[in-house]
Amino acid sequence: MTAGTRGRVTAVTTTPANRVRLMELGLLVGTTVELVRIAPLGDPLEIRVRGYGLVLRRQEADQIWISPASTN
Repeated sequence: MTAGTRGRVTAVTTTPANRVRLMELGLLVGTTVELVRIAPLGDPLEIRVRGYGLVLRRQEADQIWISPASTN
């Protein structure tokens, strides 16, 4: 994804403990997210989920599968 694009969470493929933490932060399958910005060296990155900004390490973000949001 590039900054400003939106997508929908399709899967979270991480350890059970990290999956629970990400779900508590609002990253559930079907949730729409927007990539706000990426730090100059590529880590961390900020996404907007459920109306708030969430900063994730690249390693965490790589565990979240996103499909492009529909343009309907």
